[in-house]
Amino acid sequence: MGRGLGAILSSESKVSINSATDEGAEVLVGNIVEVSLDDIYPNASQPRTYFDEKALNDLAQSIKNLGVIQPITLRKDGDRFEIISGERRFRASKIAGLKSVPAYIRLVNDQELLEMALVENIQREDLDAIEVALTYQRLLDEIGLTQENLSQRVGKERSTITNSIRLLRLSPDVQNAVRSGEISAGHGRAILSLDSEELQQKLFQKIINEGLNVRQAELAANALKNPTKSLTRAKTLSNEHRKAEKKLADILDVKVEIKTAANGKKGKIVLDFKNEKELEQILSHFS
Repeated sequence: MGRGLGAILSSESKVSINSATDEGAEVLVGNIVEVSLDDIYPNASQPRTYFDEKALNDLAQSIKNLGVIQPITLRKDGDRFEIISGERRFRASKIAGLKSVPAYIRLVNDQELLEMALVENIQREDLDAIEVALTYQRLLDEIGLTQENLSQRVGKERSTITNSIRLLRLSPDVQNAVRSGEISAGHGRAILSLDSEELQQKLFQKIINEGLNVRQAELAANALKNPTKSLTRAKTLSNEHRKAEKKLADILDVKVEIKTAANGKKGKIVLDFKNEKELEQILSHFS
């Protein structure tokens, strides 16, 4: 896939080229080259801290059969190379018994290295919500980006980033449940809508014990915030109306509240939406 380093560099230039201004840098940067696994070491600032063993073995088997399809990206460091992105491919290639891997070579400083690794990592689809939130926070804290800058760098709405980072306010046991997939980020946001840690823990246990979906968790959160109102309403709303309320909520995927008059003969339906997108989603069902 790529030429070996020896084919494009002498042993002397292999060591001396360390920045884009060094003589001969153009023959290294931008090329796909085969780099010995022995010359590669992991990035100490790698955002990913957990590598699933089964997934690595599956990837290693794929690499045995097809090779490394997507080159990894490396930073030249003297006569060795530090991983910017592609540590999973690097690890799986070792398991597969490869001696070298195809790579893009970058010449960057340490801050650029960290930023590239973090931004590249955030684009992955297999990250859990807490890992995404931690990566966003590192980009803000360690790189010094604003949320507006970060939004532009990663191609995400600023509100999406804000909501993601809020998950880091969850207690450690709830964060672990999100990471393991026991509950979703949506559940986490419902829990965060409660002010006290006691109520948050109560809702968390209710979600786990009763297997609540996100919409049910949001309704349970509202009930915990307004227990008197919920109790009064539960007494006045008929089973038929409650079933209709739930059916509408499932269809429209928004919070639905049916309010009836004392005689039960007339009433109104209240549909909650948080933004323009949710409003458009509701309206699409009636078009």
